[in-house]
Amino acid sequence: MTTTEYRKDLTAISQLTPEQFAVTQQSATEPAFTGEFWDNHEDGIYVDIVSGEPLFASTDKYDSRSGWPSFTRPINSANVVRRDDKSYGMVRTEVRSANGDSHLGHLFDDGPVAEGGLRYCINSAALRFIPRGSLEAQGYGDYTSLFDTKES
Repeated sequence: MTTTEYRKDLTAISQLTPEQFAVTQQSATEPAFTGEFWDNHEDGIYVDIVSGEPLFASTDKYDSRSGWPSFTRPINSANVVRRDDKSYGMVRTEVRSANGDSHLGHLFDDGPVAEGGLRYCINSAALRFIPRGSLEAQGYGDYTSLFDTKES
């Protein structure tokens, strides 16, 4: 795979919408059923809107009926950091991008059991979607294999 350095990009941060800034930099949560990707069914990958690091693939996305994009696993667990979140009088697991340090959402243990039981509940405002057909052109060609079908 190509080695690309992903990092917190101050130029990208300066171009965020107020909602994207609140979510990624101030750990806010967008309202349910309002984000751009909660109901997206197109093949592709989701990357950190700040750093561009690959986070989740549509192949691991499912409808959790929560109103946020939900995934069973990250593309590469090294790109996702888990932290304890004790805000709002409860204990949750926050999910952040490893290199961009963007707040992405939270991790819950109520996902599909057959897929490991995890639900990465992610804010659309923290993501940029790269459609399958644009992966190569946008520098993510190494990820096209995620969508290869196996012939029997």
